[in-house]
Amino acid sequence: MDELAIFSGRSHPDLAQKVCSHLEMSLGACELFEFSNENVFVRIQENVRSRDVFLIQSLCSPVNTNVMELLIMIDAFRRASAGRITAVVPYYAYGRSDKKDQPRVPITARLLANLIETAGADRVLTVDLHAGQIQGFFNIPLDELTGIEQITQYFEDRDIPDLTVLATDVGGEKRARNVAYALGVPLAIVSKARIGNEEKVEAQALIGDVRDRNVLIVDDEIDTGGTIMSAAEIALQNGALSVRVACIHPLFTRNAVDRICGSDMIEEVVCTDTIPLSPEKQHPKITALSVAPLLGEAISRIHSGRSVGELFS
Repeated sequence: MDELAIFSGRSHPDLAQKVCSHLEMSLGACELFEFSNENVFVRIQENVRSRDVFLIQSLCSPVNTNVMELLIMIDAFRRASAGRITAVVPYYAYGRSDKKDQPRVPITARLLANLIETAGADRVLTVDLHAGQIQGFFNIPLDELTGIEQITQYFEDRDIPDLTVLATDVGGEKRARNVAYALGVPLAIVSKARIGNEEKVEAQALIGDVRDRNVLIVDDEIDTGGTIMSAAEIALQNGALSVRVACIHPLFTRNAVDRICGSDMIEEVVCTDTIPLSPEKQHPKITALSVAPLLGEAISRIHSGRSVGELFS
């Protein structure tokens, strides 16, 4: 494993290029396309025998195509005798299916971990899993990075007065508390209920005080925007002066961008680039911070056998 090699799937080539630029190296050559029958074809266009290979593939939309593409790429590199294969997954799909919370339902996050291992990955590098226990679904080493520090630094530089961080639910309290602690501001929490398997949430109560405060809502991902809008509404009903939003993974499905950015309730949305923002998902209210330097530093440390945890110490 004397030589580092970075390759990219088709889900987020821009991020892969940024990672390579940070490391001052070239992105590996790989041919990827789909036949007319939707079968994915992969051909590695350079020698990878005994090399330390990192495959960058965010499992965003189209999720199942990108998952299958990652698995096929891993298999191709294993059969090409790569020395070590690390799956770099900035966004890990199926993160919400992390437990059996209803009768006769799957734990898909565990199934996906099994598939990545079976395909031949030796380790995984990811960013802000939806649930911490997903780390334990893997029997191979997994390093979980966090984009919270980039978001915290952004708002620290903004120096917004009378700021309060608001968690969208009790499950996200730890992430929001870390931001609040780093910024030296109070924390509040929304108590919410998800309505069955529908992508709808209902904010029920507010724990904490946001009256005459500028509120920063922190979540790990924004999907349809229902959770964010519900939290913003309850904050403003309780006397908040303004609402800003921060997340790691900007899924922005359906009409989420119009729903959030078109609302007078939300002043600003800050996210990272773990998921690419297509032109229709870009808006003047949205600021995307890059995790490429973070991923690049982690890749460098993994390759050289140094501690990844020191990045956050």
